[in-house]
Amino acid sequence: MTILLKRVYEPAEPNDGYRILVDRLWPRGVSKSLAHIDSWPKEIAPSTALRKWFGHDPLKWTEFRDRYLEELHRNAEVAAQLIDHDMHHGVVTLVYSAKDMKHNHAIVLKEYLESLKLK
Repeated sequence: MTILLKRVYEPAEPNDGYRILVDRLWPRGVSKSLAHIDSWPKEIAPSTALRKWFGHDPLKWTEFRDRYLEELHRNAEVAAQLIDHDMHHGVVTLVYSAKDMKHNHAIVLKEYLESLKLK
């Protein structure tokens, strides 16, 4: 299985494979039909409190990453379900809405899921 990352505002493509929206909230200005989302497990996204605290501030990135990984470890059951149910497809794309492509939760989630795959 290959895990890709893509902003929801980019057009869906056939090579995206199975598209999983990993945001807790539906992205602004995107219709559900155009997003081509196959799964939306809201529980895998950062908590509302963590998301608001981070505010996409790159200066908080390291601490955000640590806190989000801690949330993922506490909620490992949801990640395991995601791998068991949604990620048995050849290619999976984690779809997110953040503008910053270097400092967002989808990057952390991808790393976490890839670490689970190896176990």
